[in-house]
Amino acid sequence: MKRIAILGSTGSVGATALEVAERFRDRFRVVALAAGRNVALLAEQVKRWHPELVSVASEQAAAELRARLSPLKVEVLAGSEGTLAAATHPAAQLVVCAMVGALGLRPTYAAIEAGKDIAFANKEVLVAAGQLVVEAVKRRGVRLLPVDSEHNAVFQCLEGRSTAVLKRIILTASGGPFRTWALEKFHSITVEDALKHPTWRMGDKITIDSATMMNKGLEVIEAHWLFGLPAQQISVVVHPQSIVHSMVELIDGSIIAQMAIPDMTIPVAHALAYPERLPLDHLKPLSLLDCGGLTFEAPDPQRFPCLRLAYAALEAGGVMPACLNAANEELVAGFLSGRVKFAAIPHFIEAVMAREPNRAVSCVEDLLEADGRARALARELMAA
Repeated sequence: MKRIAILGSTGSVGATALEVAERFRDRFRVVALAAGRNVALLAEQVKRWHPELVSVASEQAAAELRARLSPLKVEVLAGSEGTLAAATHPAAQLVVCAMVGALGLRPTYAAIEAGKDIAFANKEVLVAAGQLVVEAVKRRGVRLLPVDSEHNAVFQCLEGRSTAVLKRIILTASGGPFRTWALEKFHSITVEDALKHPTWRMGDKITIDSATMMNKGLEVIEAHWLFGLPAQQISVVVHPQSIVHSMVELIDGSIIAQMAIPDMTIPVAHALAYPERLPLDHLKPLSLLDCGGLTFEAPDPQRFPCLRLAYAALEAGGVMPACLNAANEELVAGFLSGRVKFAAIPHFIEAVMAREPNRAVSCVEDLLEADGRARALARELMAA
């Protein structure tokens, strides 16, 4: 039985991981959960799984959770120390890192240093701290198992193959809700418009990132660190049907694709069970006869400037990817709360990158310092 800890258990990926574990209770035991402020859902999860330790964002949330759980005996912690305790729980063999944004950096790094295998759904951590994370993974000899559907697809396509035969990675993107919108309409995009993703059901932040295609840009940077390829060998194509989740091209011209219905259960289950496979008979099988035509097109650089900014940050290296990510997180939050227009997101990100001096990274503190400055700059731009 594999013992797991889940960071971000009340989010979409964390909840999916628990659903998979529920179907295969003979294979998984949940020993620790960490969440934010959704105390009601977390209480239900604790009652169902009886973890040894659970963490929430604040002491106030912790007090409410203890009241909901009485008389169950479970250790309830709060804040960053609680998340770190969940990430490094002595009994955990696999840590599902599904926290949103740069908040996941310290607990993910701590889990790796504690010798845990990582089921990795927090792309922002690899974007901001890819070099440090990859070095720690190699030093500790742990597995970094991608959960994002695109990187999980590449991982599956490459299984058993040397990277020496790899020519390039081809990440697919749905194009989001604005793939065919006229550019002159972008100034009037509302939050409701941007949250209407055509093929995936995800959390708000990642859904907005998909609409700007920053999500794909972050995935390009993530792919660089996961698979050790330079930017020139990582391509993006728009595939509106979201059936081909990604592809790899080999040096002999062969292209290998991973295909499935657009359901996060599949990559989550693959990462949880690896190197085994789980029978997901409850899911609707992919029918090539029913899915119609599969189309591919180049991303429009005018419609999706965030993709260009991500490639630029990857080429620049140093703290620039962390600045890109931090500015984007602030601006997406600003858009969701009505403080900034959708069309302004890439312009403000580019302004932050232009004003933030780049430098090499030697430790986590370097990244957190750059992250803080980029966030402050983004907030300043939104308030101007």
